[in-house]
Amino acid sequence: MRIPDRNVQRWLKVLVCTLSCLKVEGLYAGITYVTSAVAKGAVCLDGSPPAYHFDRGSGSGINSWLVHIEGGGWCHNITHCLDRSTTRLGSSTKMLKRLAFSGILGNNHTLNPDFYNWNRVKIGYCDGASFTGDVESVDPDTTLYFRGARIWIAVIQDLLARGMTYAENAILSGCSAGGLTSILHCDSFQALLPSDTTVKCLSDAGYFVNVKDISRTSYIKDYFREIVELHGSAKNLPASCTSTMEPFLCFFPQYTAPLIRAPLFLLNAGYDSWQIKNILVPAPADPHGYWSICKIDMRHCSSTQLKTMQDFRLEFLAALTGALRSPSTGMFINSCYAHCQSETQETWLGIDSPMLNKTAIAIAIGDWFYDRIGFRVIDCPYPCDKSCHNRVFEPEDQLRLRTTY
Repeated sequence: MRIPDRNVQRWLKVLVCTLSCLKVEGLYAGITYVTSAVAKGAVCLDGSPPAYHFDRGSGSGINSWLVHIEGGGWCHNITHCLDRSTTRLGSSTKMLKRLAFSGILGNNHTLNPDFYNWNRVKIGYCDGASFTGDVESVDPDTTLYFRGARIWIAVIQDLLARGMTYAENAILSGCSAGGLTSILHCDSFQALLPSDTTVKCLSDAGYFVNVKDISRTSYIKDYFREIVELHGSAKNLPASCTSTMEPFLCFFPQYTAPLIRAPLFLLNAGYDSWQIKNILVPAPADPHGYWSICKIDMRHCSSTQLKTMQDFRLEFLAALTGALRSPSTGMFINSCYAHCQSETQETWLGIDSPMLNKTAIAIAIGDWFYDRIGFRVIDCPYPCDKSCHNRVFEPEDQLRLRTTY
């Protein structure tokens, strides 16, 4: 569909002035511990209470809520979950007391025009299964708690008590594993809010696809199966999906997104750097490290490797087909080597932020949420998009799936 320009140059001039002429103070949001959740068994991997960072809305945004879920991968076995329980991804005691908010969470009208004065929340991710797990028993030798689904309910109930029960508008969003959460819990989020609230969901880099790796092994499928089994997630995945297929498959958005009733926006890179590194070319599929340099910097990929990545993009686009059936679905699929584009200012809305049809991510999502104009655009193949902020990794960033986000 054709998207009109809508004075993009005006936005860029304002941004240049804001960034070069003004000294913009950073926003740091304080942490809130949901201590009442402990009595309900809604705790992080290590048994600590769940927590979130919160910046209260004002003015016209006083009754609008943006609930954003932190990313951070998953843990699929006891050893990995034990390691994770000693970090912020498994314990609220390790979370920052004050967290920088930028991008979609920012409070600057120019840099976040549609959501700057909303109530903005970032939920700490400390369960390891995208808030789906619920195992009653606790092994006394590990003292690990798999209670993500309980955390989800406890945190939302706490936010409702803090004013979200009066929400007129609400968005559930998230990055990476948090983006998956925003898909899996989209309809439950809507169900927990008043019936007259406008509720929509945004998944940023959370559309993980069920494809084989370069060795033709279903590495990610086995990995997701282990997560669902360890955390007891099956009963908390969308019943509309689990009633028709094996529950662990419902961890893949391509099988759940088409069944979501609430409007959904998918923000994703066609060459998602996390998926390239960990689904297409996980470490076990490349034991000799032939892909190491390519995964660090896409510009150094051989022609054969680029062909493999182009084929992956086509598989990714094919997996979007079901989600496209709903006319309410929005989409910003650029051809960048990137992962998560809503949390940082440079990719959300800046003087050189990524664009499709001359539209920045922030503007596309704002237009979609407020029904100003629909936005459903898929980019041309790499390397056509010159607005990309392609990831360039350090060699030490070449980590296995279990340690990356």
